[in-house]
Amino acid sequence: MTAHLARPGLLVPPGHGRTLTTAAQQVTFKVTGEHSRVSSSFEVVVPPGFDVGAHLHTRSEELFYVLEGELDVMAFEPRVRTGDDWRHWRALDGRQVVRATPGTVIVVPPGCPHAFANPTGEPARMFFQASPPPDHERYFEELLTLLDTGDPPDPAAIQELRARYDIEQLTPLRHDLS
Repeated sequence: MTAHLARPGLLVPPGHGRTLTTAAQQVTFKVTGEHSRVSSSFEVVVPPGFDVGAHLHTRSEELFYVLEGELDVMAFEPRVRTGDDWRHWRALDGRQVVRATPGTVIVVPPGCPHAFANPTGEPARMFFQASPPPDHERYFEELLTLLDTGDPPDPAAIQELRARYDIEQLTPLRHDLS
């Protein structure tokens, strides 16, 4: 009988993974397309005042799990996509933006508008999974380079980046929610 040699599993201990850090964001790559055909997984620190902006993906499915802190989140089609602030949107069925605390899970299927923002004075930390890999890996690498300039992000550069990675931006990315 011939033994079948399966690929070994992956164990990423706390504090390990490839970390990208800027003044505005920190992302640790835990599982990449090199390790999984199904999804990429990240640990993301969301600084105070950061708003990813409402957006959607036509191909990607995402899962967010809040580990520490609080985030305002939404994952629904609003009655009307109005204004630059998704935090006031409501769904036809009455759903609205919620304050996610540790232990909250958000699942976002392809085509579903979604967003998160940190309106508090403390960083929030979440586990983030995106399927299929590796688009979000490349996106995070390029986004953090754009955010690392020390200047406000160039909206045109963010829009071009997101268009290349299946992200339809509905409201702007922001660093200050005041």
